[in-house]
Amino acid sequence: MHIALPIGKNILIANDVPEIMGPTNENENRSKISISTESKEEADKLFNGLSVGGQIEVPIGESPWGSYFGMLRDQFGIEWMVNFDSNDIVKHY
Repeated sequence: MHIALPIGKNILIANDVPEIMGPTNENENRSKISISTESKEEADKLFNGLSVGGQIEVPIGESPWGSYFGMLRDQFGIEWMVNFDSNDIVKHY
């Protein structure tokens, strides 16, 4: 079961596996907070700050799907996905 709860430009993503589906791996049954930034610099700042004392799961960098992306678990066990996609920026003239 999955949920994606939009909060402003960001999304709280959660996943749950009911006990009736059998044993689960911690990595398959967890929640994440997804942050969309407005620049690579902002993504780096957030990612580097949140990762202090935590564990990096996916180093921040260019992803195969074309965005700048990284994933980590902070020092409190909260999981984060940090994403910058230049295609999401709306230009105002």
